[in-house]
Amino acid sequence: MANFMKRNGKWQARVSWRDASGKLHQKSKAGFATKAQAKLYATELESELGKGVDVSADPVFADYFEQWYKTYREPHLSPASKAIYTTNIRVVRSYFKSVKIKSITRNFYQQFINAYGKSRAKNTVRRTQTYIRACVRSAMADGIISRDFTHDVKIVYNDSSKRNVEYLSIDELKRLTKVVNDNLSPDNIPAYMILTAIYTGARFSEILGLMWDDVDFENKTIHINKALDYHHGRHTYNPTKTPSSVRTIRVNSKLLNQFKKIPKTSDRLFDVNGTSHFNTHVNIVLQQYLKQAGVNKPSFHFHSLRHTHVAYLLSQGVDLYAISKRLGHANMSVTSNTYAYFIDEYKRKSDDQIESKLDEI
Repeated sequence: MANFMKRNGKWQARVSWRDASGKLHQKSKAGFATKAQAKLYATELESELGKGVDVSADPVFADYFEQWYKTYREPHLSPASKAIYTTNIRVVRSYFKSVKIKSITRNFYQQFINAYGKSRAKNTVRRTQTYIRACVRSAMADGIISRDFTHDVKIVYNDSSKRNVEYLSIDELKRLTKVVNDNLSPDNIPAYMILTAIYTGARFSEILGLMWDDVDFENKTIHINKALDYHHGRHTYNPTKTPSSVRTIRVNSKLLNQFKKIPKTSDRLFDVNGTSHFNTHVNIVLQQYLKQAGVNKPSFHFHSLRHTHVAYLLSQGVDLYAISKRLGHANMSVTSNTYAYFIDEYKRKSDDQIESKLDEI
């Protein structure tokens, strides 16, 4: 029910309603120049009530975003994913400040994307957009808002901020692999981890978390089902980055034969006892091996071996679907988005090959 009154030359609208328990609620707004404007406000408010929107709830968007994350996302994420969300919480707080969720319009949100994307790569903007959209859908499900202010908003990004992933050529990869094999010894865990990354494309924490029981020598497979948190404790196991990262992959005999030379001192394949900066140590060793192999790539790091694995498989004509499953991606679009640079490069080579073959007709 709506009531209208005029005070000091301005109109005020007051809407009254009862909740499911029968409790009376009222919401009013003053300062309208005409009664028609006040009626329009009341009509919109009553429409919101009719849709089940809790018109009395209007949290600060940044607060709601953080609470949504802690309730629906945080319990299911790896430390690495939590860190990404934490960064996005800071982004939301920095831009939206104390703006309340009901006052955010599509225009306001598009301005945020425009400003945010000026200095960021496409994937970064797209990920932030994905997080905020999920949060907005949650607010709609909670009955706080009825409109999705992210709908049809166009992402803006800076192409110059895009980083093409670094990888080794086939010749460089072969040289590095030879150097690593030459340096293998039972106590040289960094060398074993580098070799494992070359042949599997697995992540650092996944390789570090491998147990002897995860290696099936008879069927030539490795089961990747957990990750070792090397930042916060030497024996802290976490789920893989995503549920789809749990996977069983085929490996070659060369790698398995090298595994057989590792002494079984514990249940872990790579029994590391050291500082939380073991990954830094492995990257230092990797750079030493690259120099021995005659490869000058100062920014090349352990995760670049995952990119190199993909580049090599693509160069050998391996199907993108098979690569996606091997990497533990949720779907092929994740793989194609991440490695679009590779795919475009090999497409150009394929196009040249197609043209050459057509000329032979």
